[in-house]
Amino acid sequence: MQAYPRTILRPRRLTRAAFAPFGEVLDAADPGRAPIAINGGTTLRYDQLARVETDDEGYGAISLFQAHEAVSLPLVIEVMERHPLGSQAFMPLTRCRFVIVVAPAASRQPDPATMQAFVTDGRQGVSYRRGTWHLPLTVLDMAHLLVVDRKGPGCNLNEHVFAPGTGPLLLPHEG
Repeated sequence: MQAYPRTILRPRRLTRAAFAPFGEVLDAADPGRAPIAINGGTTLRYDQLARVETDDEGYGAISLFQAHEAVSLPLVIEVMERHPLGSQAFMPLTRCRFVIVVAPAASRQPDPATMQAFVTDGRQGVSYRRGTWHLPLTVLDMAHLLVVDRKGPGCNLNEHVFAPGTGPLLLPHEG
């Protein structure tokens, strides 16, 4: 474990542009995405909000997560994870704000100096690109979430545990 001086992170509002290096924001209310009317006009379809990435041996799977323990900020980040074989998406099924901390996929371990932090507005979801370092699901409100990720053979989880007392400190979000 490499020791870093403690980094201070303050989450900002999640936007498509700010999150683009790490994946996609899933948001039906995004003015840049026009819905398609289907089923005789009774349904609006927000098409292809994100790509599901997987290696040749894996497959995309849909799961439900029940977030039953909400956190409050400030919070010391003790561990980051990544999924080298596929993307991972989280979409709240009920209104649920969650905190996102990401670092570039290219690094062998997450570098606090390159981390960025965001907070969702309660209806937004995200899809992390394959290999992107991220904080494990950390909710501010208890809820159920739809999760789409890669299943199949091979190890699709790398974790990095920060040395005691060196994990970044996540402060309450701006605004």
